[in-house]
Amino acid sequence: MKYIIHILIVILLTVLTQVGGIIWIISLIVAIKLNYKKRYLFVGLYLLFNLLIIPPIANYFGRVELSYFNENLKPKNIIYPLLFRNYVTPELKELLENSAQNINNEYNFQITYLDANFPFYNGFPLLPHLSHNDGKKVDISFMYKTKDGKSTNKKPSLSGYGAFVSSENPTYSDCLGKGYWQYDYTKYFTFGIFNDLDFDEKRTKIIVEELLNQPKLQKLFIEPYLKTQLRLNNSDKIRFHGCRAVRHDDHIHLQIK
Repeated sequence: MKYIIHILIVILLTVLTQVGGIIWIISLIVAIKLNYKKRYLFVGLYLLFNLLIIPPIANYFGRVELSYFNENLKPKNIIYPLLFRNYVTPELKELLENSAQNINNEYNFQITYLDANFPFYNGFPLLPHLSHNDGKKVDISFMYKTKDGKSTNKKPSLSGYGAFVSSENPTYSDCLGKGYWQYDYTKYFTFGIFNDLDFDEKRTKIIVEELLNQPKLQKLFIEPYLKTQLRLNNSDKIRFHGCRAVRHDDHIHLQIK
């Protein structure tokens, strides 16, 4: 039974973090050899791998990590970098940092990123996403404002996902009607709605337009009704992601060439 539990832990950690399963196995071996408590050893080794060991190894695979604490470009939640889900190609990192710097200089607010990619191997799935597997994709949070109209960097949900702009989404109804039941399942991954906020059209549009100005951008996904609402219909780089994916009126998906 103990072996089965360890196998399940390795599988879960691998699915969530790509490298956590290996760290767990190393922790078990070291704990047995040195007679340490594996849970404490695992935490220490996990942080060591996260901060010092994995980043330089990932460079050999063409991946770099997005910053934890950059003033202009930050994760919505520290859980994203802790789970090794903040890795991208150097080209995508440069695009994001340039966009974030431009926005901060001109408009004085920051870009918030969500899930990006794992540190190693093209094709390794970053669940539950369909395509975040090559270092060239990242999700960006929308901007919001308080009920009295004040701009804020806060987001409605803890994860940054699942807090949809509107329940009146014709694409959502169409996709569900075609049997794509998963289209709005990110509503189950909010991990709590803690802030009662309104969608900030102005600042979200600023982010989208800044990203569109970056030459290396290949395409960007938001819901079709938001493309119209933000008056961005002239851009052919803003695409519909299709019913096989999930709805994108809670975040921006972007990818480079």
